[in-house]
Amino acid sequence: MEKHSNMNGNEVEGRDNKSGNKEKNDSFGSSENTADQQSNRLVEDEKGGIKTMPFIIANEICEKLAMVGFSKNMVNYLTDQLHMPLTKAANTVTNFSGTSSLTPLLGAFIADSYAGKFWTITFATAIYLLGMILLTLSAVLPKLGPPPCEGNQVCQEASGGQLAVLYLSLLLAAIGSGGIRPCVAAFGADQFVEEDPRHPKKTWVYFNWYFFALGVSILLASTVLVYIQDNVGWSWGLGIPTIAMGLSISIFLIGYPLYRNLDPAGSPYTRVLQVFVAAFRKRKLPLISDPKFLYVNKELDASISTDGLLHHTKQLKFLDKAAIVTEEDTLKSSEKPNLWRLNTVHRVEELKSILRMLPIWAAGILFATSSAQQNTFSLQQAKTMDRHLTKSFQIPSASMSVFTMFSMLITIVLYDRLLVPVARKFTGIDRGINFLHRMAIGFFISILATLVAGFIEVKRKHAALVNGLIDSPKSTISISVFWLVPQYSLHGIAEAFMVIGHLEFFYNQAPESMRSTAAALFWTSISAGDYTSTLLVTLLHKYTNWLPNKNLNKGKLEYFYWLLTFLQVLNYVYYLICAKFYTFKPLQSQRTEAGNDQYGEGVELASQV
Repeated sequence: MEKHSNMNGNEVEGRDNKSGNKEKNDSFGSSENTADQQSNRLVEDEKGGIKTMPFIIANEICEKLAMVGFSKNMVNYLTDQLHMPLTKAANTVTNFSGTSSLTPLLGAFIADSYAGKFWTITFATAIYLLGMILLTLSAVLPKLGPPPCEGNQVCQEASGGQLAVLYLSLLLAAIGSGGIRPCVAAFGADQFVEEDPRHPKKTWVYFNWYFFALGVSILLASTVLVYIQDNVGWSWGLGIPTIAMGLSISIFLIGYPLYRNLDPAGSPYTRVLQVFVAAFRKRKLPLISDPKFLYVNKELDASISTDGLLHHTKQLKFLDKAAIVTEEDTLKSSEKPNLWRLNTVHRVEELKSILRMLPIWAAGILFATSSAQQNTFSLQQAKTMDRHLTKSFQIPSASMSVFTMFSMLITIVLYDRLLVPVARKFTGIDRGINFLHRMAIGFFISILATLVAGFIEVKRKHAALVNGLIDSPKSTISISVFWLVPQYSLHGIAEAFMVIGHLEFFYNQAPESMRSTAAALFWTSISAGDYTSTLLVTLLHKYTNWLPNKNLNKGKLEYFYWLLTFLQVLNYVYYLICAKFYTFKPLQSQRTEAGNDQYGEGVELASQV
């Protein structure tokens, strides 16, 4: 008969469930160590708070000014200034956006494993600044771009060397973005400390207003910067956000004495691999029916469980074998176990938490694919329509995204001030509705956005046909650009629900030592959505006549929108199934463990925060 041991390496035959305090000391370590950890936390808790927000959010605002100020108008820059074909320009935009959303995996790894969030943000901002300087120079220096062309003149495309400069600057910007995106949101949330373990910190409030600030910066980028790019010149249009990026580094560094800086807890990827290896090596062991006999070591997990230990869950039971103690482990109370053979319940549950999030992560891919069209084909639609507000002023086509931002900002305010208080009365949840419900609403509205977009494209092409402009792709069709407002606005409302809910989900459900990695997962779903868009556009351009290069009036863009609608409907059903069976992570508060027995066993479901 196989003998199993508790954390001290002694044989365990049973437990008295009534001796709660004794069990906590046996399972989770000494009270002296807990007191020391609490003392350290109290010193650290004096830092952080709302006073740090201007410095942190200023950095992200500048990043968004730079990223959005270029990406919103990037397809116009590539087609008008570098003379790229439309589908190649559209794919360049989505590839850049996809790469910028993929590099956060690297940034999160560096932040969680070695450098910490603060220094990762600092150095990433510097790299981003180098990319912006190079990009600005490519717009300023004539030798770094093709000669201009007028009217119906055949335009000379950018040379290989000129494109190399462009791609290098975009690569530097993508790498810099990879260090900023996964860390800023998590670093900001880290500044808020929970005082009462019964009432989790209101990160949903922080994320709402974090996105509100970003929305304002995107609004400025989509209006002021785009107008400057179209009417003053790209040198100023790119130079201004470059200067802003330079200022952001200084502002962020000034706030250093105020920040709560959590030390990196080692590579989360190594811990994940160790659990897999340990479970595989013990694959022939029978499962233990009572999880109390699995290995727990509070001291070993102290650096990765400052918010509390993760409790055992019944899913993915195969991984529990990594926490079964056998005679071969030769475990002694004073020794650290070989983590490639034996892991704690907390580390096993870290891996389970990440695996449980992946189906919800995958559901965000098609949402990102749908949203990506605002910066490509929707922008080209706007370019062919009547954009005049007055006889002498017309809206830049890239500025149509202001309707996305306006609708998102208004929705965030209404959500925070009206929906949450009303919903709270019925649900009893502090945030009104949990993030899974919030995401579901966003998915549904996104379906409506692409459905409406298809019908508006039919109307646009009908106007072109009536006016005899089907064969004149550069002519302005006598149909107001404001017909595009519904699809842009629906996308904005969808983002207020789904995007914020998605990021909130990753931050809340991820193990605390993997929050930068979890934020990176959020961005990788956007990356996968952008690359999915590139794949769809490439295949449809090759095998159909839906997306022509030269003349959108002769294409079938509405079919593309409706294809996205159909795919999103399937994705919505998939998401509802995943959300129905999702298991929230159970967390035991450290402060509860310290002796606040009036709080019960200290187990709180992260779904309730």
